[in-house]
Order: sequence, then C-alpha cells, then structure tokens
Amino acid sequence: MHGKVVLITGASSGIGEVTARLLAKQGAAVVLAARRKDKLQKIAEDIARDGGVVSCHEVDVTQKDQVEKMIADAAAQHGRIDALVSNAGLMALSPISSGKTGEWDRMIDLNIKGMLYGIAAVWPVFEKQKSGHFINIASIAGLKVAPGNTAYCATKHAVRALSEGLRMESLGKFRVTVVSPGYVESELMYGTSDEATRNGVVEAYKQNAIPADSIAGAISYAISQPDHTSINEIVVRPTVQEF
Repeated sequence: MHGKVVLITGASSGIGEVTARLLAKQGAAVVLAARRKDKLQKIAEDIARDGGVVSCHEVDVTQKDQVEKMIADAAAQHGRIDALVSNAGLMALSPISSGKTGEWDRMIDLNIKGMLYGIAAVWPVFEKQKSGHFINIASIAGLKVAPGNTAYCATKHAVRALSEGLRMESLGKFRVTVVSPGYVESELMYGTSDEATRNGVVEAYKQNAIPADSIAGAISYAISQPDHTSINEIVVRPTVQEF
C-alpha cells in the first residue's frame, strides 16, 4: 500500500471515510472527494496530524466537469492515481407504487452516471501510467431484488454489469474490483423520504449492521494484491443477514 495514490468518492462519512483513514495509516496517499467540504477538511486534518498524505476536493460526482477537474487536479498534485474507489451513492428505497421519480433520478445520476464520469475521467491517467485499479462499491441489492427496493436494486445491478464490462474492456491493463456490502454502518439508511420504508430500514440496520471497517479492510485487501492478481468481486454481509 505504501506510496499508492487512492482517490475515494463519498469520502465524507461511512465506508468512504473509514477506508480513507485505513489506507492512509497503511501508507497510501489518499484523495478525498465529496460534497461536504467541512467534513472532508476535518477528516483530512485528522489524517495529516497522524502523519498521512492527504488532499481533499469538494465535488458533486453527478457533475461531469467537476469530476474531470478533480481527477486532473489530483493527478497533477500527486503525480499519479493508482486506484479510484467509486463509493458515492444513494439508497432511496421505496416501492414502485410510491412514484418517487425524483429520488429515482437522483439514484441513477449518483449511483450510475457519477461512477461512469469518474471511470471516464481517470481512464486516460491509467493509460498514461500503464496501470490502475477501479474499485466500484455495489451492494447485495445488486445480487438479488427485494420488493420495495426495486429502483435501488436496478442501479446496483447496473454497477455490477458496468464493473464486469470494464474488466473485460481493460483486460491485461487495469484491475477491477466490485465490492457488495450488506448491512454496514453508514448514512445510506436515511436516504429515502418514504417514511414507512425508512423506519424499517433504520431498524434493520440498528439490529444487523457491521462496522464500516469491514468494507475498508476488503478494499485494502484488493488494492494490496500484486499487480498480476485481480480480486474481481467481494461480498461482505453480517453473519446474521439472510438477504
């Protein structure tokens, strides 16, 4: 891990924040990206105080021009980008009958298009340095569909499809890992405005969620493999979780 440069979106909380802190402790230079500048700065201050190498960027990954600038600035500052962890996402669960098209649009923009913008922007950097690692955060919702989760499941199935296509298109050049978490401590549980659904999700998370460092450890494991080895898919659930 020492000396690698890892860019993490959605780094202001949850899986993104914990991953940034872990990788920095392991010797990586971490680039933090999210919309909440105040939270990013606090995390960056903590990492720097502990001797880590860190930079942060206020960015909305649904805005292509912002993503392109972030990637260019990070590559210029650190000289390279070894891995992109596409973690920014939204889980706005609701039944199709709720008709919450605005929230579905937001999930499509963030979970799919936001990821694609990052991939497109960092690809030329990876090409130039002749190496790179795409790490895409999906979900167990990308493995099966549950009633009331349909739109969200569709976005996470898309993440897994994009990741597999990306693996095949970059064969022999770059590594691709898709990580599918189950119930993990994060702000995702609060993503929907559908009150009944949110109450059920929050209760399920309170009873079952495992710490975010469970996912951070999986990401670290994938990155730290030798260049000739690609860990393509990791599923991490609480032991008690059926879905």
